[in-house]
Order: sequence, then structure tokens, then C-alpha cells
Amino acid sequence: MDTKTKRDVGDEAETLVVEHYEREGWLVRDRNVLSRRGEVDIVAEKGLQLAFVEVRMRATDVWGDPSMTVGRSKQRKVVLAALQYLQRQRLMNRAIQFDVASVVGRGRTGRVEIIPDAFDAGF
Repeated sequence: MDTKTKRDVGDEAETLVVEHYEREGWLVRDRNVLSRRGEVDIVAEKGLQLAFVEVRMRATDVWGDPSMTVGRSKQRKVVLAALQYLQRQRLMNRAIQFDVASVVGRGRTGRVEIIPDAFDAGF
């Protein structure tokens, strides 16, 4: 019997994504950054570039790719949380991108796909 909570499964997916970014030469600055307006799952840095990453996971892709579940409302929340992060950390001079990470499968066997620049701030 699998006793993992939804949060545990989400944490595993985020860990897979962190490992993927690190293999690609990114430094992961933060995870699960909360603000009044939203949350950023992962903040990664490569040179002067910052990536704000929304992680989506499904056990199977039978119902479609998990990345397709990041709608306008979620994008807005991620952008607002990212802007607050930039202000708090005094990083307003950085180039930024908003990525979506799709994880299909559970545990170490999950397949990670990154959509770089999946959306923009739109303001």
C-alpha cells in the first residue's frame, strides 16, 4: 500500500526537476517560495538569468501532458510571486524567464520535460 501524501509525491517531482536543472548547469536558489499572491515551486539561476519554474506532475499522461494545466490564473500567481521575490532579494536587474516543468510518472522513474519561457509576465 502506497502511503505517500499528495505533498510527498509533489516533493518527489520537484526534486527530479531540481536535479534536471542542476545537470543543465543551473544553481537552484530556492524552492517553494511563498508570497501573499502565489507560490513559485523553484527559482533557478544561471549567470544573470533567473528561471521561475512551475512544476506539474501526473502519474500518467493518459489525460494529457501535465504542463497543459497551467492556465492564465496560475501564470498570474506565479508572476506576482516572482516579482515579489525579485524585490525582496534585490534582483530587479536580472533577466527572467517563466518555465513549466512537466513530470510524468512517480518516484525516480518520472520523466521530466522542461518548457523554457512557457509564458511571460504579460503586464
